[in-house]
Amino acid sequence: MTATKNRTKAGKKNRTGAKAAKARELRLVKEAKIQDLIGDSAGSRLEASGVVHHDGTFLIVCDNLPDLLRVGSELSPKAPENGVVTARTQQKPGGTRRAAKANQGYEDLAHDERKDHYYLLSEAEPVKPKGYRARVREYDAKLRPVGSALLDFPLPDANKGMEGLEWVERGGKGHLLALCEGNRCAGGKKGRRPGGGRIQVFRRTAKSWKHTDTVRLPRSLPFEDYSSVSVRDGRIAVLSQASSALWVGRLSPKKWQVDKGTVHRLPTDAKGRTLYGNPEGLAWVSKDHVVIVSDRAKKGAGSARLRAKDQSVHVFLVPDKDG
Repeated sequence: MTATKNRTKAGKKNRTGAKAAKARELRLVKEAKIQDLIGDSAGSRLEASGVVHHDGTFLIVCDNLPDLLRVGSELSPKAPENGVVTARTQQKPGGTRRAAKANQGYEDLAHDERKDHYYLLSEAEPVKPKGYRARVREYDAKLRPVGSALLDFPLPDANKGMEGLEWVERGGKGHLLALCEGNRCAGGKKGRRPGGGRIQVFRRTAKSWKHTDTVRLPRSLPFEDYSSVSVRDGRIAVLSQASSALWVGRLSPKKWQVDKGTVHRLPTDAKGRTLYGNPEGLAWVSKDHVVIVSDRAKKGAGSARLRAKDQSVHVFLVPDKDG
């Protein structure tokens, strides 16, 4: 083969590779700082951790706030829906109410469209005689408490628990899908080693959410951690904060299994550096759009570049295979 033919072949390969790389990057549609949308009503520290899309609005939870935040999906500061939404407290027998703890927040939330109920996830809490479990609190459409129960699944510690939550209906029965933060549902180095993404499946019983199955994410997935999960019309999306990326695949309609799927990077700057360093919550908006909410960036000079995108709501287009 001549040198000219070699260069031509290499050039075509490079262009094909560039097109594929471009197709694997999410395309920003719009974004806004949460505080610019709701003002100072919830303070200036908005550690967004989860989001659902419902009736043209985004309902957001923060892991440092007991209240929920609602913003119009157009991300306009003038939207009448924007503001703080208080989930009502549980009422004890005799009429007294338990006040929400000031530091109580949530890692994620899920929505049951059929019943119009919400499920709010707490990452982990200690249980007797030892160990940790995640807790899910159920609320009706008006955010009145319906119930609270633990997920029947052991967690390694208080800081490496369940990070994502989704509701899936199958055969008329509802299931909660809870995403482990670490690979193999572990902490430490083992949890950071890619290839062991796990989503645990639960069904409600009288006293708890019973663990019934496990969704094993592809071993080829390069994520160091996992922060949120969303399912729509058979498509499943999983977000990673550490990898600043989104995986999109297909969830089998009959088995708790997924295909290989595709990884999409969140947009980077002109030098290929991470811009979205704190993506925490995720939800499908339509068949090819997702909404992502970002946590607060850490202090320090190393995080300066990431603050422009923190504590925000972002809407992205998920490109198809052809880019």
